[in-house]
Amino acid sequence: MDITAKDLSSGLTEALASARAGEDVVITEDGVPIARLSGVDGASLLAKLEAEGLITPPAEDRAVPRLPQAEAAKDALSSLLGRLRR
Repeated sequence: MDITAKDLSSGLTEALASARAGEDVVITEDGVPIARLSGVDGASLLAKLEAEGLITPPAEDRAVPRLPQAEAAKDALSSLLGRLRR
């Protein structure tokens, strides 16, 4: 699918649907291609990056603990900002 840059704003929904369906959407300006919009398959991208050794999956699902130092720093910053606003 080709679409002009000018028509992209009004045809964005259609262009995104085409990209989601696997079609490349070429954005043109004065008949010259300037960009390409294509769909992304997030699950296969993550699997590919993992297979290439660029990312590693988490060891387990868990929440990140809050550190006491971070809480103390947040309280100190809030106190300082409160004094500056007076």
